[in-house]
Amino acid sequence: MTSTLSGGRFAAELRLWRNRRRLSQLELATAAGTTQRHLSFLEQGRSRPGPAMVVRLAEALRLSLRERNALLHVAGFAPVYPESGLGAAALGPVRHALDTILHGHLPYPAVVVRPYGELVAANPAFDVLTAGADESLLVPPVNVVRLALHPRGMAPRVANLADWGRHITGGLRDLLRRSPDPALAAFLAELDGYLPDASPGPEYLGFAVPLRLRVAAGELRLITTLTSFATAVDVTLSELRLEAFLPADEATAESLRRRYADGPDPAPPAATRDTG
Repeated sequence: MTSTLSGGRFAAELRLWRNRRRLSQLELATAAGTTQRHLSFLEQGRSRPGPAMVVRLAEALRLSLRERNALLHVAGFAPVYPESGLGAAALGPVRHALDTILHGHLPYPAVVVRPYGELVAANPAFDVLTAGADESLLVPPVNVVRLALHPRGMAPRVANLADWGRHITGGLRDLLRRSPDPALAAFLAELDGYLPDASPGPEYLGFAVPLRLRVAAGELRLITTLTSFATAVDVTLSELRLEAFLPADEATAESLRRRYADGPDPAPPAATRDTG
């Protein structure tokens, strides 16, 4: 009975993920190194996979490590990818590397975030983004996406809020399409409520929208880079993202360098905190 139930749950999940990825049975079978006939039997619950086959199918479906563990679970197997707390000794070298990168990015802002924007760590230059924000938005766990778009956060200082905000929510919407999650859908609905109507001009490039941030010295133009741990085998590590803000012009670079030089010499950021 247990075997039949887990086989049925796995079959349903496998069909669901294949349809989400818009793959035919032949395309998925080829990518996973199996036959269309075998995949058909798996989707009908007529055959049960071994753990190696589940992992191969999950890789072919481009599932996250968390989603791979979940697929293994419904197939009746234990997770194969560990999930460590950020304070775990095994992640010590990673924490040190992240802190070094954050400090090395000065005088420009940089943060490390978890999925959906939960702040893990930031360098001292991050305060150029948080200046003037309501204290309630800065109470841990801070969500940097909410902070960016909230009317009591960065939003009043963002000159191109409509375009830049939709650039941010567009990325989250793509993620929602790839991996549906009710919590993310609700978060997106909240964020959409903060944004003004957009009327993109002819120069608008949705994939490359700089942040135009008003500061006392004028306006900063910042572009962002995202770095992830592509070969991570730990769930926690695989979900971390390093977001670094870079000057889009020399005036911004000079303004941030001057701001950093005029302030106290900041120490390296505190070790990344463990929020779970």
